[in-house]
Amino acid sequence: MRVFLGLVLSLLAFAAPARAAEPPPVILVVGDSLSAGYGLARGQGWVALMQQRLKQEGYGYLVVNASVSGETSDGGAQRLNRALATHRPAIVILELGGNDGLRGLPLPRVRSNLELMIMKSRAAGAQVLLLAVRMPTNYGPKYANSFEGVYADLVKRYRIGSAALLSDEIALDLAYFQPDGVHPNAAAQPLLLANVWPQLLPLLRR
Repeated sequence: MRVFLGLVLSLLAFAAPARAAEPPPVILVVGDSLSAGYGLARGQGWVALMQQRLKQEGYGYLVVNASVSGETSDGGAQRLNRALATHRPAIVILELGGNDGLRGLPLPRVRSNLELMIMKSRAAGAQVLLLAVRMPTNYGPKYANSFEGVYADLVKRYRIGSAALLSDEIALDLAYFQPDGVHPNAAAQPLLLANVWPQLLPLLRR
């Protein structure tokens, strides 16, 4: 009898469907051409390099790059709901506002869009890392300072992580830019990641 019961249990265990492996947690990057890899070969952009580093250091995250060249904060805010529902990210990296600033769009509108994206991301259960944008000085110190203030205020209000994607080391050296003088080249991409990584690290879990 015991042999028979053991055989039955073994058969049931064998027949039971295996548990599906849990999908990896997602890092969703919502940005513009700086994150979309404009003008770069596939795999050269800082977002792709981030996926490689996560794997190398033993973090099981899947990076989803939802960045679009030319994107504004208006477009990002409109696309975010679908991206959150589709990917259910654990972390959202927001890199938007640069195109708004270059077009001289009203700062309250930029702030409102970024704030909405932060709130929606957190409501969806994601941690947020906001990549601050700096405007060229030829837009005037008042506008440039006010633009930077938008990011600083949001970081303080919502107590979220922040990093400057384009540091002075990159921004002031044309050797790090493509011929258009606007988009960082392949040589700059590891430096962009180096600016983001220390602020991303506290949000990661193994």
